Amino acid sequence: MSVEILPVKPCKKELKRFVRFGIDLYNKSPYYVPPLIADEVETLLPDKNPAFDYCEAQAFMAYRDGKPVGRIVGIINKVVNQRSGTDEARFGFVDFIDDDEVVDALFSAVSQWAREKGMTSIVGPMGFTDMDHEGMLVEGFDEMGTMATIYNYPYYPLQLERLGFKKEIDWVEYRVGVPDDVPDKFKRIAAIVREKYGLRSIKFTSRKKIKEQYGRALFELINEAYDGLYGYSPLNDRQIDYYVSKYIGIVRLDCLSVIVDSQGKLVALGLSMPSLSQALRKSRGRLLPFGWYHLLRGIHGRNDVVDLLLIAVKKEYMNRGVNALIFEDLIPIFKREGFREAESNIELEGNESVRLQWQYFPHRQHRRRRCYRLPL
Repeated sequence: MSVEILPVKPCKKELKRFVRFGIDLYNKSPYYVPPLIADEVETLLPDKNPAFDYCEAQAFMAYRDGKPVGRIVGIINKVVNQRSGTDEARFGFVDFIDDDEVVDALFSAVSQWAREKGMTSIVGPMGFTDMDHEGMLVEGFDEMGTMATIYNYPYYPLQLERLGFKKEIDWVEYRVGVPDDVPDKFKRIAAIVREKYGLRSIKFTSRKKIKEQYGRALFELINEAYDGLYGYSPLNDRQIDYYVSKYIGIVRLDCLSVIVDSQGKLVALGLSMPSLSQALRKSRGRLLPFGWYHLLRGIHGRNDVVDLLLIAVKKEYMNRGVNALIFEDLIPIFKREGFREAESNIELEGNESVRLQWQYFPHRQHRRRRCYRLPL
């Protein structure tokens, strides 16, 4: 039977079906980590996600005999296009069965939508901003995924290459051993940086205090530190308020490293969290009836793995050893909590300063993911 492509209306009922298809497709995979359905739906709702202030998007689903067999979202980020001087669309939230007809129909629909909007190329998988998942897995299919990354079957990149998509850029990920103590090199650098620049690490016991003192500053720092990286879309004021409200409440305070100068101004941050991969797998993307329990246990219970979600440093302090202060702060906490390994999550393959820091730890590069481009 032929494939039917239908646009998805931006309403909870249709978007839940869209999200659940992506989860159901990996029902038998031991490596897939599902998103929270409610979070994924909210990301795709124009009245909930502030990224729609400057983005357009259209979701599509593919059906055969009334059964869903694929999904995709086309996105136009106007801010990124204005900053880069390009007319490109993004594709993201993409999943499909291994079927040429299904893949052809999905990408034909999203490409036609993009052309009608005046776009001349399409790249992805990417989301609205860097706060969304990005990059198609091309190496590491037998490795457990993380809550911050995409998992996909090995046939995905083969299908894109069949359609003529070419590599745009790669990200790599590392599995890093947690040492028994802070490496001597980092101790020496941390001491020098602390004395030379008057920097110090601070910890919090109150989420309210973080919000009041550094809530917005944390995300403004992310904007500054990540600006200039591939495809980065600066967060606007509404997005910053949205993420402060959404994420500060679930941060493990001891796993957050905040570095300030002598005046108490934010200089750097390191955000980590116990791995929620197993908890999300048990929840199947649902908070109810018992998903919340698995997630709470994942955050506050015993865990072997910690996710290094991000490190951000003010531009004037970049490449001056500030990262050593973050590791000096967090490694003793990781050991106390019983973390044996850390997930680096994605970093651009050409980011040598980040890559070189892992040389002081047991590590292996275990995943690679790719952004593809196709002229329209």
